Amino acid sequence: MKITRNTPEQLILSDTPWLIGIMLVFFILVFAGAGLGMLSQGGDLILPGLVFALVGGGMGALAFCLFVRRVQVILDRPGGSVVIRRQSVFGYSKVEHHLADLSHAEVESTTSRREGRTRTLHRPVLVLDGGMSAGRHPVVEAYTSGRGAQHLAEAINAWLPASEQMQEHSQ
Repeated sequence: MKITRNTPEQLILSDTPWLIGIMLVFFILVFAGAGLGMLSQGGDLILPGLVFALVGGGMGALAFCLFVRRVQVILDRPGGSVVIRRQSVFGYSKVEHHLADLSHAEVESTTSRREGRTRTLHRPVLVLDGGMSAGRHPVVEAYTSGRGAQHLAEAINAWLPASEQMQEHSQ
């Protein structure tokens, strides 16, 4: 996820998983192409060709549907809103909150142990103190490694006081 706009009026965070989407399309094309190539040979290669095309291509298509999601978070001072938009193959969703209800952003972490190694993953969350949606709202569903989540939470927290100061000056 990256910051696509950071002005006193708006902070826009966006995640468009181009790389994983392109890799999965390539995966689908390789397996479907290999399967169709085997089918065109005929004979004993018909069944393996069908399996290659349908199972291999189908697994890639399923992975594409499950993992490729576009997420956009818009903090809009003039509109007084926080909008979280999510789009996938299955559809589009939009959740809107009042900017005044947004207290701050935090980093949520999870730890996993595997083969004697401990790994900590993070994701940014929006903390709403008021309104009907009070609670913690993840910006993205997946946890990731690195400092990306911390960077986004810091950017949101730095933008919020600037937003409040702009409102005070405009009144």
